Amino acid sequence: MQALDVLLNRVSVPRLVEPAPDAAQREILFGAALRAPDHGFLKPYRFLTVEGESRERLGELLAQALLEQDSAPDAAKLDKARQGPLRAPLVVVVIACLQDHPKVPRSEQRLTAACAAHGVLLATYALGLGGVWRTGELSYAASVAQGLGLGEGEEVLGFLYLGTPLNPPRIAAREDIGGFVSAW
Repeated sequence: MQALDVLLNRVSVPRLVEPAPDAAQREILFGAALRAPDHGFLKPYRFLTVEGESRERLGELLAQALLEQDSAPDAAKLDKARQGPLRAPLVVVVIACLQDHPKVPRSEQRLTAACAAHGVLLATYALGLGGVWRTGELSYAASVAQGLGLGEGEEVLGFLYLGTPLNPPRIAAREDIGGFVSAW
């Protein structure tokens, strides 16, 4: 697949089934992450892969975070939290690893981590796989970070759900760049 095709046509694919990306594909996916713009070459990110029964444990962690926010949540919300990670065969937790640096502020490091995650999504599309970046209030809960074993200065940026598309990906809408670009 041509690079410009990937850049111009990648779309989120929310309905994913087995198989998950295999070891060789994962090597490519995370290799693409390492090409993110990175002032200072800090590599201010890391990833956790969650698959198999670990997805159920992640669902329980999210449900516990919901219970901490609301002691009597609606049953549908609780079920959604538990079932969320089961929507794809592989969930990749995107973690920003922020550090003090005299020339690279934490905000810039966070952007680098987001670019690394975008690299994973672009490579996913290029390989003919499907992926979607999911977040939500529970993604940022301190108890989720703790349950995932994050250390000082680390934070969850979101979850990449990866797998095989259940249906062919939709066609990307063509946007007029005029609404986003202007001369100064």
